[in-house]
Amino acid sequence: MAKNELPRPENTVVVLFGATGDLAKRKLLPGWFHLFAAGLLPKKFRLIGSAPPGSAMTDEQFREHAEQSCEDFCITKPDDGPWAEFAHNLSFVAAEPGHYADLVGAVEQAEKEIGGTTERLYHLAIPPVAFTSMVQMLGESGLNKGARVIIEKPFGTDLDSARKLDAAVHKVFDESHVFRIDHFLGKESVDNILAFRFANGLFEPIWNRQHIRYVEIDVPETLSITDRGAFYDATGAYRDMIVTHLFQVLAFAAMEPPVSLSAKHLRDEKAKVYEALKPIDVAHVVRGQYEGYRSEPGVAADSQTETLAAVRVEVDNWRWHGVPFYLRSGKCMGASRQVITLGFQPPPLRMFPMHRKDTPYGRQNEIVIDFADPGAIKLNFLAKVPGAELSLGNAEMAFYYKDSFAASHALEGYEHLILMAMVGDQSLFTTSYGIERLWEISEPLLQNPPPVEPYAKGTYGPESLKQLIAPYHWHLPHV
Repeated sequence: MAKNELPRPENTVVVLFGATGDLAKRKLLPGWFHLFAAGLLPKKFRLIGSAPPGSAMTDEQFREHAEQSCEDFCITKPDDGPWAEFAHNLSFVAAEPGHYADLVGAVEQAEKEIGGTTERLYHLAIPPVAFTSMVQMLGESGLNKGARVIIEKPFGTDLDSARKLDAAVHKVFDESHVFRIDHFLGKESVDNILAFRFANGLFEPIWNRQHIRYVEIDVPETLSITDRGAFYDATGAYRDMIVTHLFQVLAFAAMEPPVSLSAKHLRDEKAKVYEALKPIDVAHVVRGQYEGYRSEPGVAADSQTETLAAVRVEVDNWRWHGVPFYLRSGKCMGASRQVITLGFQPPPLRMFPMHRKDTPYGRQNEIVIDFADPGAIKLNFLAKVPGAELSLGNAEMAFYYKDSFAASHALEGYEHLILMAMVGDQSLFTTSYGIERLWEISEPLLQNPPPVEPYAKGTYGPESLKQLIAPYHWHLPHV
């Protein structure tokens, strides 16, 4: 994002709850080491891993676990970076609600070793069912005093549960110290949407209903649910992806220009987008389930959980009135992509013939933003085909992030957001109001979901998706 460089964090004691879990192994531990190798962490810090007593490790075992995680998943390998220096700052303490004395002692000891003024940061990389009890434990133990807390998604499963979780969190932490993390918003390519819109006088003047006729946010995945059957069957694609990720991206695409890039002004403009969202109309929803899903481990034999969700939503404000936004995400689909497509209004007079049948959907101009890092931005337009006849064919102008900037300077989404949480910058984190508002507009769908429709693995979902978006088309797979 186009903003001043973040200040270096103050000396900090970090407690990573869920330190033995998959998220910590794949993203968080490698992320911490990458930040350390890049010189972005505080001059002095301690990273305390924590898990329930049943998953307890010694300090040395935790360091070995972290080293293997970084070997498998970090862009900077332990052999290539200052591993021994980093590992010296790692330790492990088992803790759970009702049994937290050792953790309190470890945090206090780490602060003494660092000396002087020290910040505290807790990262709850734990199952959502444990959020409330863990937050309460931090309050009972006194570890919450002056501390910041990162809470993973999903933040609730409906409006009622989100409100209860917010109430529990606010009893222990002030909202200014709560960081609800969505790693999509830490992506360089998602942040670049703001720069693309607001740093260029070329695009913002046409970024409205007068010129744009539809917007798509499409995040298909080739992955199945793997070993997450029990979690996924209780969650589904809508809760797992659309509420937590795609609506966040929608807010960046639809928001008004903020007064500045400060946390307050960015979050205020996002909140206005959420306020303008109409409640979900179930008639404009498709729920799909890939064939064979019910045979996955942990999935009920008669499951009605969707592995694909597609919805049409409306942002009913002056800029976007009448423009449909189409959001889609699903498992076991034909490709893994993360794409925003903005389709422009056609010209008022169609005077040019098309060259053969180069474009199956008629004349179209689109801006296509690929926000799967490193990302790309493409402009699809029509140009004259060489020859005697004055006919048109498809053309493209493209910007590829990897071709223009050094990839070594980029931070992975979690790394970027962890760094922001350490300095107290909430600009890319979600507010309690934002979360509750998204669950509020989702209530009609959650209370009366349409039946799931089967789709074959490796496809782009059931045929009804074409009717959902008609008279327009999905940009994917037609690229």
